[in-house]
Amino acid sequence: MRTATIFMVACMVPVTLLLGSRLTPSPSPLLPSSDEWRAFQGSWSAVGRRHTLPIDAGRAAAVVQLSGAVVLTGGTGASFGFQGEAIGFDDAEGLSIGRAVWTDARGDRVFSVLKGEPLQTGRRIVGTIAGGTGAYADVTGEYELTWQYVVSGENDVVQGRSADLSGRFRRSVKQP
Repeated sequence: MRTATIFMVACMVPVTLLLGSRLTPSPSPLLPSSDEWRAFQGSWSAVGRRHTLPIDAGRAAAVVQLSGAVVLTGGTGASFGFQGEAIGFDDAEGLSIGRAVWTDARGDRVFSVLKGEPLQTGRRIVGTIAGGTGAYADVTGEYELTWQYVVSGENDVVQGRSADLSGRFRRSVKQP
């Protein structure tokens, strides 16, 4: 039993290192040095909790907190991996708003404001990139995604995946 565990760990470490190095951002050409717009696409897989509050017969407002992997590619072929976290509010009348932060392997962050439809399969979300920290301090842009699937489980657990995340960003040009 112990030999099998050691073998599994020995096999997983190289795979983890390979994937981690592939997704770790570097001072990449994906980040423009000027006011030039850059397109990106990717996916976001997340898991979290949905807390609901009944507001009238058959309807409930909800607060959702999610986290998971955001993987982006740009026109240069570079891959970027982020830990994505989001918190949102659904008023049960069609208004869904929230905030997201994507954190890269260095700890640099991208902040965005979310608006869209309730967290359900086939629903659309639009994000406005509102800056960040470190390498992303002066980045602005927008993106959108459609939840490819959303699965609700026990204890208010919710899981989702979007495979069509796409958008554009640029560095703000600072005036002297």
